[in-house]
Amino acid sequence: MKNLVIVESPAKAKTIEKYLGKDFHVLSSVGHIRSIVKKTKDGTPPIDVANDFFAIYEVDPEKKKVITELKKNVKAVGKENVWLATDEDREGEAIAWHLCKVLDLPIETTKRIVFHEITKDAITNAIKNPRTVDMNLVQAQQARQILDRLVGFELSPVVWQKVPGGKSAGRVQSPAVRLLVEREREIMKFEGNSQFKVTAIFIHDNQEFKAELNQKFDTEEAASEFLNSLKSAEFVVSDISKTPGTRNPAAPFTTSTLQQEANSKLGFSSKATMASAQKLYQDGKITYMRTDSVNLSGQAIAAATDFIKRLYGPDYSTVRKFKTKSASAQEAHEAIRPTDITLETASNNSYDQKLYDLIRRRTLASQMSPAKLEKTTITIDIKGEKLPKSKKPTQFEAKGEVITFDGFLRVYGGNKDELLPKLQSGDEVNSHDITARQTFTRPPARYTEGSLVKKLEELGIGRPSTYATIIDTIQTRGYVEKGDSEGQPRDVIVLNYNGEEVSRSIVQEKTGSTRGKLIPTPSGELIADFLTDHFTQIVDYDFTANVETEFDKIAGANLEKSTMLHGFYTPFHKLIEQSGGIDRSKVGANREVGIDPKTNKPIIARFGRFGPMLQLGETDGDEKPRFAPLPKGAKIETVTLEQALEMFKLPRIVGQTEDGQDIKANIGRFGPYIQVGKLFVSIKPEDPHSITLEKARELYAAKLEAEAAKNIAEFPDGVKVLNGRFGPYITNGAKNVKIPKATDPKTITHEKALELLSATTAKPTRKRVVKKATKTSAKKK
Repeated sequence: MKNLVIVESPAKAKTIEKYLGKDFHVLSSVGHIRSIVKKTKDGTPPIDVANDFFAIYEVDPEKKKVITELKKNVKAVGKENVWLATDEDREGEAIAWHLCKVLDLPIETTKRIVFHEITKDAITNAIKNPRTVDMNLVQAQQARQILDRLVGFELSPVVWQKVPGGKSAGRVQSPAVRLLVEREREIMKFEGNSQFKVTAIFIHDNQEFKAELNQKFDTEEAASEFLNSLKSAEFVVSDISKTPGTRNPAAPFTTSTLQQEANSKLGFSSKATMASAQKLYQDGKITYMRTDSVNLSGQAIAAATDFIKRLYGPDYSTVRKFKTKSASAQEAHEAIRPTDITLETASNNSYDQKLYDLIRRRTLASQMSPAKLEKTTITIDIKGEKLPKSKKPTQFEAKGEVITFDGFLRVYGGNKDELLPKLQSGDEVNSHDITARQTFTRPPARYTEGSLVKKLEELGIGRPSTYATIIDTIQTRGYVEKGDSEGQPRDVIVLNYNGEEVSRSIVQEKTGSTRGKLIPTPSGELIADFLTDHFTQIVDYDFTANVETEFDKIAGANLEKSTMLHGFYTPFHKLIEQSGGIDRSKVGANREVGIDPKTNKPIIARFGRFGPMLQLGETDGDEKPRFAPLPKGAKIETVTLEQALEMFKLPRIVGQTEDGQDIKANIGRFGPYIQVGKLFVSIKPEDPHSITLEKARELYAAKLEAEAAKNIAEFPDGVKVLNGRFGPYITNGAKNVKIPKATDPKTITHEKALELLSATTAKPTRKRVVKKATKTSAKKK
C-alpha cells in the first residue's frame, strides 16, 4: 500500500478504490469527525467571542474508532502519501481541514483532490491535479457553523423561558417558518367570491369540441338569464386564427430545481430526494448533487448530442449552453446529470431509479430541439338571441393546440393535443350542451416542500446543501406539519341548457385540500410572532440573505471572517441581554372566550406547554382549573364559547364493555382516544363526542387482539416474552433480550427466559439528548 485516500462516505470509498487500483487504499471519515464542544472542562466558552470567535473543537464520540483506524493507516503510508478526497463543497473542505488537524497532516502540503462525479476518468484526472486545502472555503464554513451555534446557544434558552411550548430557534429555519405563517394568515384573511363560468360542447361533422364564453356572470340570475336567451340562438364561426409557436426545454437540474421537480412530479420530500441523489452519486451514476450551476461540461454535451442523434435523429438535436443566474453559486461546477447518458437503469431501488430517470430525461431534453406548436383559436358568434346587454360582443372561444414537432417533449414533459374540427368562417355549429357552473376565487396556495425551496432560493435564504435540512428541521421541531386533508365539501350551483330548457342542480366539490402542503402549527405561529417582535433580524428575509452573501464573500477572500461575525453578533447579543424584560404572560394570545353557565367560571383560550388549549377557571383560584384541547381547526383568536363548552364535556362515558368496564372517550396530546381501565386506544379519525358504543367496542376488541398477539407468554415473576417492533424479545422490566432468529419464541420456557436474561448485561439507561440541528450535525454522508 503506497497511498491513502480519505473520502466522506464508505459507499463512495469502495467505488473509488476500484478505479484507483492496488497502489491506493481508500478509507472513509464517515462524514464530519469533529464539532464545536458543547461544554469545556474548565468552564470557558466553546466559542471565544473576544478572541476573534475562536472555536474549540472535539472529536465526535462515535468517530473515535474511525480516527484510530485512520491514524494507523496514515502512519503506515506516511503523511506525504495521504490524499484528502472529501466532497467539493464548503462542508467537504471543512472536513478535509479537520482531518489535517486530527491526523497531524500539514495543511500547506497535504494533497487535496476534488471531483464532481465518481467515474474512472474524473478520479484519475483529480489525482493528476491535486491542490491543497482552500482555507477561504474553510473560513466560510466555520463562519456559518459558529454563527448558527451562537444563535442557537443564546436564543434557544430565551425561547424556552419566554415562549410557552417553545423548543428552539434557528438562524435559517426561523425565516422559513415565518414564510409559512404569513401565507397561512393570507389564506385566513382571504375573502373569496364566486362567478358563473359558461362552457359549451359544440358539434361539427360529428366531432365534439369544447368552447368557453368570453365573459363570466356575477350572479345566478344573470347566468340563468343568459342561458334562457339561447333558446332561439344560432352559433356561427366568425373567425379562425392560427399562431405557430415553440416551446423550449428547461435547464438541467440544480439542487433546488431537482427538489422542486421531484416533489411536483414524484411526490418526493426534499429529504427523500437528497437521500436518493446521494446514493446515485456515491454509486457513480450522477454528478455531485449539491450545486447551483446549470452548466454542462463539453464532454457531457457531446455525449448527449451523439446519443440524441443516434436515437431520435439529427432534427432532434440542438446544442445549448446554459448560464447560471446565481452570482453567489458556491458550487459552480456542473448541473446534476448522469455520468453515462446512455444508461437507462441505474438502480434496483424504485425510488432511486425514478429520480435517476427524471435527471436523465431532463438532461437529454436540455440538449434537444424546441417543440413546434400550432395554436388555434375559433371564435363563435351567437346569432338571433336576445342577449343581456354587454360592453363587448358575447362570443364563445374554442382553443386548441397541436404539436407539429415534438422535439424535447419526446423525452420530457408534453401534453395531449387538443384537436379542433376543420372549420371555416361562416360555418354553423350545433350546441350539444351549455353549462354555467359556479366557480370560486382561490386564496393564495399553501407552500409544498418544492415551492418553499423555490421561494427560499428566490429570497437568497439557504444554499443547495441546506434546503432539505431547513425543511426537515422545522417539521421535526413541531413548528410545521404536512397536511393530509382532502378538503371540505362545498355546494356548487350548476345551470344546464340542453337545447330545450334550463335546469338547476347542486353538486359538491372538495375545497381547501392540504394534502402534501406545509402548514404552520400554533407553536410555529407563536415562535414566528415572538421572533418578529423581539429578534427581527433573525426572521428578516433581506438580512438572512445578506448573511449568506457575506459567507460567499469570505469564501472568495473578499471579507474577513471575524469582521462578518462581529457585524452580526454584536447587535444580536444586545437583544439577548435585553430579553430578560420580555413579559412571558404577554407572549402569545390569551383570550377569555366567555363564562361557563354551570360553574360561572371564565373559559380562557391560551397557549400551554403542548400548544393552544382551553382553561376553565383561574389558576390563582381556590380550585384547580380544568383543561381541554382546542377543537380541531379552531384557533385561540376564533374559538367560540359554544365550541369551548363542547370540549369540556369530555371525558365522555360512551358506555360499558361486555364485561362491564366503563369506556371513556377523550382527546389527548396525540389525538382522540378511548380508555378502558389502564388501556388507551386511539380512535382516529373518530370524534370522541359522537363515537358510538358499537364502534368503541369494535376498536377496543381490535386493541385487545393486538395486545394478545404482542404478549406471547407471561410468567408469574413478571418475566414476559413479547413481540416487539424489531422482533420477539424477553423482558423482566429492567432488561430486554432479543430472541435468536433460529428460536421459536412460543417455545421459550420460564427457565430458558431466565437463562437468556442472565447471560446479557443490562445496558445503562441513557438520557435522550436533543442535538441542535446545525450544518455540522446535519451533513453526514
